[in-house]
Amino acid sequence: MYSHETKIRVRYAETDQMGVVYHGNYFQYFEAARGEWLRSLGFSYADMEKSGIIMPVVEVQCKYLRPALYDELITVKVILQELPQHHKITFLQEIYNEGNELLASGRVILFFMNVQNKQRAKMPEALYEKLKPFFNDDVAHGA
Repeated sequence: MYSHETKIRVRYAETDQMGVVYHGNYFQYFEAARGEWLRSLGFSYADMEKSGIIMPVVEVQCKYLRPALYDELITVKVILQELPQHHKITFLQEIYNEGNELLASGRVILFFMNVQNKQRAKMPEALYEKLKPFFNDDVAHGA
């Protein structure tokens, strides 16, 4: 398992008249945290795209438990429980408030795709090698 946490301050523009974060903005928080998760491994989405791989979201789920509020410093956690073996990568994501209360939990599935032909692709080997030490050693890439 490999996880990473990102702190985000809730901005006024992300809330409704009651100071509560609009439900669609949680997906933006998830995306920002996934980008930082990738950076924590020494990669960026921009670098991956330059290498010919894109990562479209193909499924997203979110369960809302408590509201995030204006000016709160929230923590967005990204968890990769399984090392991807093919074209699909599944992230579990959680959002906590400053009191460490779980606000929302979600699951986001992305595909690795070739930017040229839009066909499914394996995870880039360099990213696989960075993640491999966090998982069981007997897993073989592409098995």
